[in-house]
Amino acid sequence: MHSPILAPLIALVLWSFVMLSWLYVARIPAITRGKLVYDPFRPSEEFHAQLPARVRWKGDNYSHLMEQPTLFYAVVLALAMVGDGGGVVLILAWIYVALRVAHSLIQVLINKVMIRFSVFTLSSLVLLALAIRVGFDVF
Repeated sequence: MHSPILAPLIALVLWSFVMLSWLYVARIPAITRGKLVYDPFRPSEEFHAQLPARVRWKGDNYSHLMEQPTLFYAVVLALAMVGDGGGVVLILAWIYVALRVAHSLIQVLINKVMIRFSVFTLSSLVLLALAIRVGFDVF
């Protein structure tokens, strides 16, 4: 099955791997420089608190990419399955991906919460529109 709506899904998956790479490129040198040792018997928050904020931001963002975007993946797969993967739906899917990439860049570079929250809210509304659309398709 080939559907154009799968392209933004793959793009967001690949972006997640970009962020994972960025996380390791930032975290490993910070751990080495700080001579940090992870103690599995202590809360992981204690270890993370020892990392510089700019390093933690990358990990926080990667975690965010494992949260709400999972709903996007499900919605996009459903849209592809019902054959509704073009036109406005495809544009909305690309807008969602662009907003998530923007959210990532805001979080890892400047981490201004209100800007990030605004982008997150917009992406959530786009995802809601896609979910409603596939809901109409299914029901």
